[in-house]
Amino acid sequence: MILDSLKNLKAYEALNPNFAKAIEFIQNSDLKSLPLGRNEICGDIVYANVMEVQPKAKEEAKLEIHRRYIDIQIPISGDEVMGYTPLDELPEPAYVEADDAALYGTELAARDYFNVKNDQFVVFFPQDGHAPAITPVALKKIVVKVAI
Repeated sequence: MILDSLKNLKAYEALNPNFAKAIEFIQNSDLKSLPLGRNEICGDIVYANVMEVQPKAKEEAKLEIHRRYIDIQIPISGDEVMGYTPLDELPEPAYVEADDAALYGTELAARDYFNVKNDQFVVFFPQDGHAPAITPVALKKIVVKVAI
């Protein structure tokens, strides 16, 4: 997991061969005006999901993992709290291949929580269980999906 300022995003380009496309999209887009839904970048290799998340308490947040994609998550219209638990501390998930996701129930709380400001980003790798979208108010966010 990485938490950093958007101004430092380019420093992480070498972490994955597909990061350059994701970073170029993030840095050259007006994130606040992107339409909700899927925004194409490079087919299924790199794409962005723009969403509006509704208020959610920590107790309602579900940990999730992905195996085929890395998430670059950016809150756009406000701050967001996210939960984190390393995958090796989680039970074997019921993974759904078609969705590239495993969701845990609300009875399994994240180990740690942290605040992400709208000038920051978080990168979640397959080994990172994460519980995003914890917020007292609705907010717009972007999740750029980068194929492994």
